[in-house]
Amino acid sequence: MFTGIIETLGKVEKLEKDGGNLHLTIVSDIAPELKIDQSVSHNGVCLTVVSLTGNSYTVTAIEETLNKTNLGELMLGDTVNLERAMVLGARLDGHIVQGHVDQIAVCKSVEEKDGSWVYTFEYDPKLNNVTIEKGSITVDGVSLTVVDSQKDSFNVAIIPYTHEHTRFHTYHVGTIVNLEFDVVGKYVSRLLELRS
Repeated sequence: MFTGIIETLGKVEKLEKDGGNLHLTIVSDIAPELKIDQSVSHNGVCLTVVSLTGNSYTVTAIEETLNKTNLGELMLGDTVNLERAMVLGARLDGHIVQGHVDQIAVCKSVEEKDGSWVYTFEYDPKLNNVTIEKGSITVDGVSLTVVDSQKDSFNVAIIPYTHEHTRFHTYHVGTIVNLEFDVVGKYVSRLLELRS
């Protein structure tokens, strides 16, 4: 369980294919504090630490994860949004995030507005995921509030701190991001679907 509040950025140091799996070695300032078997969110994807070496650690993404997220698009030197699992009893500053990506989206526009930024993301509506105005959405692991909710797209407004301390400053038109829709909204949507 995560909050969507990014702790730090990591840098991809090594990518190693192993059958359908991909081992990702990440350099990060939180690496010395990690333990084997610990869960860490990488661009919103919960992955398990499998090895540690100094200021880097390795996680493994299986083929299904690579097919459904943007992790398979990562290249050496790319940055990754990182968040360690939530500590029970701590403040929930973002919203409830499971680290289970629902689908990917594509950045359709980036607009600077008086010191902040508005990003538009478009996703495939056939997967029946929905956003609501002022509802929660997770973009690459970042907890955000939806602006201008549409059937297949939404906007988010990004403050300077988030822009600088997450991958948002690297996004451009065409960037692929991971989406995790609000867990409460997903259950409500499913219950309504079953009643129809």
